[in-house]
Amino acid sequence: MRRLGLETEVVDRTAYEHAVRRFREQRIILPTFRELADPRALAALQPLLAGVAPDDPHPLNLFRVHWYNGGIEHRSLVPRPEHLVLPPALTGVEAPIVIALGDRFPMIRAHKVLAAYGCLAPRIVTGQFDPTAHRAVWPSTGNYARGGVAISRIMGCRGIAVLPEGMSRERFAWLERWVADPEDIIRTPGTESNVKEIYDRCAELERDPQNVIFNQFCEFGNHLAHYLCTGTALARLFESLHAADPSLRLRAFVSASGSAGTLGAGDYLKERYGAQIVAVEALECPTMLYNGFGEHNIQGIGDKHIPLIHHVTNTDIVTAISDRSTDRLNVLFNTEEGRHYLVRHRKVTPYVVEQLRALGLSSICNVLAAVKVARHFRLGPHDVIVTVATDGAAMYRTEVERLLPRYFPQGFDELAAGETFAECVLGLGADHLRVLDAAERNRIFNLGYYTWVEQQGVSIEEFEARRSQGFWDGLRPLVGRWDEMITEFNARVNVQAA
Repeated sequence: MRRLGLETEVVDRTAYEHAVRRFREQRIILPTFRELADPRALAALQPLLAGVAPDDPHPLNLFRVHWYNGGIEHRSLVPRPEHLVLPPALTGVEAPIVIALGDRFPMIRAHKVLAAYGCLAPRIVTGQFDPTAHRAVWPSTGNYARGGVAISRIMGCRGIAVLPEGMSRERFAWLERWVADPEDIIRTPGTESNVKEIYDRCAELERDPQNVIFNQFCEFGNHLAHYLCTGTALARLFESLHAADPSLRLRAFVSASGSAGTLGAGDYLKERYGAQIVAVEALECPTMLYNGFGEHNIQGIGDKHIPLIHHVTNTDIVTAISDRSTDRLNVLFNTEEGRHYLVRHRKVTPYVVEQLRALGLSSICNVLAAVKVARHFRLGPHDVIVTVATDGAAMYRTEVERLLPRYFPQGFDELAAGETFAECVLGLGADHLRVLDAAERNRIFNLGYYTWVEQQGVSIEEFEARRSQGFWDGLRPLVGRWDEMITEFNARVNVQAA
């Protein structure tokens, strides 16, 4: 399965030696996945990290690619991921909804930088990527491409972002500051749902042997990084809450499907706590629910396909959220009128209202899906639902400007805020939710055939192997082997962190 990025030995010694030389010249060392999963092992680096701005292209920021960044400018190491426990006054349900905040990650302020590291680092230490000759191509609907460009730059190689032209202006502004050449930003037709167009452009780029495509939808490093690092982080977060209140139980993990990388954390939590895994999609493009298609604006979750790295046969629930709700709540959470309404009329504390800026469009989608699950199963105050905020509102400021006249042509005031909250949160029903049995899981799994076998050329044997739990269990030891190879690689580089 070489095409799926599962190598555990050096496959090209020349590329490996070139990488060692480049990393030595630029004084780059790599963190292991275990260190990113439990950064307490990195305590000795904290004095050095304190002198490095988290958003600078500095090699030491590789050691911040984890969930434990906190404090002023996120320079300090915190004992558990920074998060919000959303109060019933905001969610309208009794069940505690806990959301880990991805905007604490360095450089891109989104957890997709972890996925990018999980894909590139194994390719470096197995000699599959030569930073002196290859270009790393990062197909995405936005954040993964930004993460890939950031990781590429830090690792001394060239990163190319491929993303739809209709994504938020903030994504492109960030990329323009970070790429080596303006031509390294490739705009494809369409918006969030136009993933096939991204694949087609990457197929053209792949004809040049210098381009290496890091397709997050089929890179198992993406799944494994989230399984170990995000899974461990969310487990520690829950354990800290459970220590304060032993009556709590972890009932569900909720995540928009996207590349399905983050859903790997659900596999971890299900193994340890029996938590149900809830995969979320846009109602305007209900691929998993209804074999449907369409266009939507929940930026960061893609659609119209089933990712190769989605462990469908371990998923328990599928639900969908409308972009009408995420768009309107984005306005509510990021205007003075909306925040005033939440404090004055919903009695949400000013602290929580301020922290809602940490929720981007897909993050709002995750919260709404968690509310839907809580309503459907009538969960109570001891039933914890955990989810993640992939990115924050900073990536969508211009979206607020664009959406205001669309949804609120008469202006946005407290009355409009109240109507929005009533419809999008209090009025959110338990419809468009399906509990999966074996037949439903297999139906969704089979949908992936059209993308991966017919379009992308994955062999039927590779595709079919993923139906078995044994395949996914067999992936887990890869992380330990990659960590051994990272340690060996760092020894060859032989530089001290600086």
